[in-house]
Amino acid sequence: MSRSELSVAGWLALVFGFRMLGLFLVLPVFSLYAKTLPGGDNIMWAGIAMGAFALTQAVLQVPFGFASDRWGRKPVIVVGLLLYALGSVMAAYAPDVAWLTAARCLQGAGAISAAVTALAADLTREEHRTKTMAIIGVSIGVVFAVSLVAAPALYSWIGMHGMFLLIAALALGAIAVVALAVPRAPRVPVSAPDARLRDVLFDTQLLRLDFGIFSKHLMQMAMFLVVPRLLVEQQHIPVEHHWMLYLPVVFGGFVLAAPAIMQAERRTRMKPVFMGSIGIIALSQLGLLLAYDHFVVLVAMLFLFFVAFNFLEASMPSLVSRMAPPHAKGLALGAFNTSQALGAGLGAAAGGMLALHFGPQGVFGASLALSLLWALWAKSMVVPSLSARREYHIAPHLDLAEVQKQIARLPGVREVVLEPQRRIAVLKVNPERWDETRLRTLIGGEV
Repeated sequence: MSRSELSVAGWLALVFGFRMLGLFLVLPVFSLYAKTLPGGDNIMWAGIAMGAFALTQAVLQVPFGFASDRWGRKPVIVVGLLLYALGSVMAAYAPDVAWLTAARCLQGAGAISAAVTALAADLTREEHRTKTMAIIGVSIGVVFAVSLVAAPALYSWIGMHGMFLLIAALALGAIAVVALAVPRAPRVPVSAPDARLRDVLFDTQLLRLDFGIFSKHLMQMAMFLVVPRLLVEQQHIPVEHHWMLYLPVVFGGFVLAAPAIMQAERRTRMKPVFMGSIGIIALSQLGLLLAYDHFVVLVAMLFLFFVAFNFLEASMPSLVSRMAPPHAKGLALGAFNTSQALGAGLGAAAGGMLALHFGPQGVFGASLALSLLWALWAKSMVVPSLSARREYHIAPHLDLAEVQKQIARLPGVREVVLEPQRRIAVLKVNPERWDETRLRTLIGGEV
């Protein structure tokens, strides 16, 4: 990677990390804090309040991704961070669970994940895009680990009021990073909005990844609605000591996931490692279902979960950016992040209802079934190879600008660059999805 690509990856990882604190920092203590507010003693309503953040994200990720394709990545990111900061301040002064739920909705309205990921893809070469996404994914993993360790201590020190204000301050810091340190992305010629929606929303390969991120974050949120209470009520571990468990579990999972990420790309074994990670998640849920009341089993299964979670968190956005049409990366990543947010939101709400009626075993049993369903669908996923370069001559009577838009809509096309003087179209294509016959009919020319 070039120095500029490393810089872009580092700054955007910092922005993403600040952003994800809104979800992760409150995760280990939210259900405990909700019990102190009027209406929060009901775990189902506590789950709804916790999941409201992600549900709002689910509604707005696609519009924000579409807006970033149309009006630029950076303006959309700044607006989203401002909404996020405002919602954090509102949450800091919530007098009851209803107010807290509304504040979490406003926090979630800053749905910038797709815009940030698309900006990273715009500013890096394809052969280094997986590394860039992995760096951002690592930042998410690090933030998650830091959050699990720091949250109990911060909660005891400054309370949830102070934690929400800290989150708001970090959001303002992220705005400064975006404005001052991150360059603007080059504009990519876009095709008609209806074509882009059709390309993204009905692409079966992208849908497999969307379902996967939905499932993974649903399980994560449902788990962390019940695990903190299990540690307090069954294992009698005070909340301020939970970090002693979370730190080795999450850090150890990250250490094992990092070489898996590198080997999967270097040896083109992404599919087997991807499927193995889903299997590990299923195994962790089975172990929790059978023996969640045994401390050693609980710790071991959490460790397995985070090994797989960290690998998938780094690899899945990269796969989306490689599969998505070049003119609709923001929209494709918006759909992907919508699925992630919807999974997180429903995971908290559904986890609360399952825990209320069936106890922890209901949560872990449902997560096991979902992970097996994910594995069945992901089995037929086609992992794209690195793009191939193609050059084609465009017939003299054709309008170059119109031809460029039409080529960009074809399946398998990742990028189109025209050389007007030579009337040559230079394409980057996904070989597995590329159909040259359709292109020849379109351009009326020869290779």
